[in-house]
Amino acid sequence: MTTGFFWDEKCFWHAGGAYALTLPIGDYVQPLAAGGLPENPETKRRLKNLMEVSGIVQDLEMQSAKPATWSDLARVHPESFLKKFKETSDAGGGELGLRTPFLKGGFEIAALSAGLAKEALAQVLEGTLDNAYSLSRPPGHHCLPDWPNGFCLLNNIAIAIEAAIAANQATRFAVVDWDVHHGNGTEAIFYDRDDVLTISIHQEHNYPLDTGDACDRGTGTGTGYNMNIPLPAGCGHETYLDVIDRIVTPALMEYAPDVIIVACGFDASAYDPIAQMLCSADTYRQMTARMMDTAAKLCDGKLVLVHEGGYSEAYVPFCGHAVMEQLSGSPHTAPDPMADTLSQRQPGPRARAFQQDLVTDLAKDLLGA
Repeated sequence: MTTGFFWDEKCFWHAGGAYALTLPIGDYVQPLAAGGLPENPETKRRLKNLMEVSGIVQDLEMQSAKPATWSDLARVHPESFLKKFKETSDAGGGELGLRTPFLKGGFEIAALSAGLAKEALAQVLEGTLDNAYSLSRPPGHHCLPDWPNGFCLLNNIAIAIEAAIAANQATRFAVVDWDVHHGNGTEAIFYDRDDVLTISIHQEHNYPLDTGDACDRGTGTGTGYNMNIPLPAGCGHETYLDVIDRIVTPALMEYAPDVIIVACGFDASAYDPIAQMLCSADTYRQMTARMMDTAAKLCDGKLVLVHEGGYSEAYVPFCGHAVMEQLSGSPHTAPDPMADTLSQRQPGPRARAFQQDLVTDLAKDLLGA
């Protein structure tokens, strides 16, 4: 496999502005921040550092990318929003939505984050890479066209998809969002379209509180092409794999996309501070394996993962490394230090029976099966 890993040091420099203690230290030192939001650079930086230490970077195509252009952004976001974002960024930073603070230069960093996703998708579609991972930051799946929220300033995946459409690289896309929070932004952008199948697996009403219900299936020509899989707190390894096997994979097989894109959040892990799920690094490895198998059957293996949430500085790196091991087939490993503990923390028989029944009901509602 030829696996790309897209990252850029500047994406680690996005900082929280009004939510953090920041010092005016110039343009060539990462901003100092303390007491800010859970979305911070350390989970991503420590993933990249672990990959360096394990040696897996030797088996990846490590690269950066150009920022998404204004035209790229404007295919998803209104000019009025982009102008306000750029003006606020140039003036020193601020906050335009809900929980989306940024400093001076925040617009450029967000465009770079989107550019990483855009380039990852483009290279997979053109066949330069078999699959790819984009370590995008700030994340994107909560950002609506004209209103950023939930740490997301631009919708990275939507921008990448629209760029691919504009370049005539593909016509049918599937987005599988396994971030623990509902992918409300991506849903809203493609809600009335049938050229993008959106599937979100999330903890029910964690964030946002008022979106992500299973009955929200799209509108107009998009009816049936939006799927929400809300799960109760406490779901773990087996339930997530059940959802992939019994709902996600059949939906993908029926839709037959040209490429599968995963909104890859690691906040369904058992150690995430703002969610209550019980997934492990092996959960993410096995979900990735299933997505690879489905992509091989449908679209010559074309698979792109774009980083979203995940807020455990100690555990996200191992989850991410497991994904990269699976994507690339690399022999360089980083064994999960919490594997034995997590195997003992999984739901018991009664909870599993309830969760299996729930997945059965969701499969009937969403697939008619």
